[in-house]
Amino acid sequence: MRPLSPLPQEVDKPVIWTVSVSRLSDLLRDITLEYDHLATIEPINLGFDEAARHIRERMASERCDVVIAAGSNGAYLKGRVSAPVVVAKASGFDVMGALARARKVSSRIGVISYQQPLPELADFSATFGLTIAQRTYVTREDARAAIKEMKTAGIEVVVGAGLITDLAEEAGLTGVFLYSAASIRQAFDDALELARLTQLEANRIRRGPANETRRARRGLNDLRGESEAMERLRQSVVLYARSPATVLIQGETGSGKELVAQAIHREGPRNLGANRPFVAVNCGAIAESLLESELFGHEEGAFTGARRGGHAGLFEAANRGTLFLDEIGEMPLALQTRLLRVLEEREVMRVGGTRPVPIEVRVISATHCDLEARVREGRFRADLFYRLAVLRLALPPLRARVPDIAPLAEWSLKQSLAALGARPHPNLHAELTACAPLLERYGWPGNVRELRNLMERLALFLAAEPLQALTPGFLLSVAPELGHTTLAVAPGTPAATFAPPSRPAESTADIVARFGGSREAAARHLGISRTTLWRRLKDNT
Repeated sequence: MRPLSPLPQEVDKPVIWTVSVSRLSDLLRDITLEYDHLATIEPINLGFDEAARHIRERMASERCDVVIAAGSNGAYLKGRVSAPVVVAKASGFDVMGALARARKVSSRIGVISYQQPLPELADFSATFGLTIAQRTYVTREDARAAIKEMKTAGIEVVVGAGLITDLAEEAGLTGVFLYSAASIRQAFDDALELARLTQLEANRIRRGPANETRRARRGLNDLRGESEAMERLRQSVVLYARSPATVLIQGETGSGKELVAQAIHREGPRNLGANRPFVAVNCGAIAESLLESELFGHEEGAFTGARRGGHAGLFEAANRGTLFLDEIGEMPLALQTRLLRVLEEREVMRVGGTRPVPIEVRVISATHCDLEARVREGRFRADLFYRLAVLRLALPPLRARVPDIAPLAEWSLKQSLAALGARPHPNLHAELTACAPLLERYGWPGNVRELRNLMERLALFLAAEPLQALTPGFLLSVAPELGHTTLAVAPGTPAATFAPPSRPAESTADIVARFGGSREAAARHLGISRTTLWRRLKDNT
């Protein structure tokens, strides 16, 4: 009797091997249950050279798409096996959560990390008055020596990866495991994405060009804020989404340029809606020699190192969808000429190719710099600028929409607390309202991204100290940068982009009096809403 053929849906199921010899094995096993319907996952309970030899021997006759490991074990396997290795990384949430658990055991805490120290520890140590000794290691012998040194110094609990916690407990200390389930899930997600891209490339080689299956995850509802500036922005997004014309988005770092691009894409009425591909590339993050091949693709043998069978570029991947060109101002002049031709001709020629490939792609580009100034300086083609900027959007910096700051902070803080498994205080809204003047006086050079990151940091401290009230003083201790109220403007910000609101030294009541008692005129002068003006007046009475 002939063996049964595999089911069609099983043919392309990724194969993932997890590698661990420590307590990480238990966590990997638990998370595997959540992903076993998406991939064939097998644990390998070996480490370092034994694991590398085992993987190499098996891959001579078996398939493995991705290997997942962590810490020093993962770093060791990289470059020693032919399969790509995803190294699970501890997040800032993991570090602070582990320190909070360690503090319940003792205030004498040690942290041992692989190769690099953890920068988060300084803030945590200063805020909570903890003595945290930090060491790094490369080899097992380094780790043993560090633990011995800490024990001699009176350290009672050690935070680290599986190897560290195992060695710490062998030495009679308490070991606190660093990794969380969220970090391991992220490693599995990364592994699945890597396997998908590898499989996509194999399909290209076998069948020729194929569309990427990337999708825009964000939409109009993710453009949060009730200020007039945000309402105008949402209206522009809906309007621009109706047109296939190019869009140029200008805004400072962290103001949400890709988020807006995704919203324009998702709101579009064209045939496939949100199922159309959305492909993003940062033009400033890829070397010039690689960017051309990434954008336009290449034929086999076009240059040394060209992929066998050729490679479809991102324009082809985004066919019938949207290509988002982030940091377009960083694109080299030589590639600007090629890009202009693609936009004009609606076809792309691969590097080393002779046959044009027709494409139907909506291009949205973004920049934090003043492109018009670069045109005047000869660093950006004028004809390309006007071709990219049929429709234009200037994103307001956070300091220009002051009424949104406190609500955004509250929403981000609640999201960050939920990610840590912590509940917000019942009076969190009132506490944040008391902190609003401190948040609103700050310039937010990093915009919404900086606000979100700050709230993630604040959540770590609040989760570690559940009884701690969120006061302006505590907020300043966690984020001392809020004490610097100068409204910084990012270098290269277009002069025409939203000007920062005026911040005179006189009191709010004096400003209202200066405008003849007109609160509307005073609020407009300050760049705030009448509600915020009313709150400031009430706080000053």
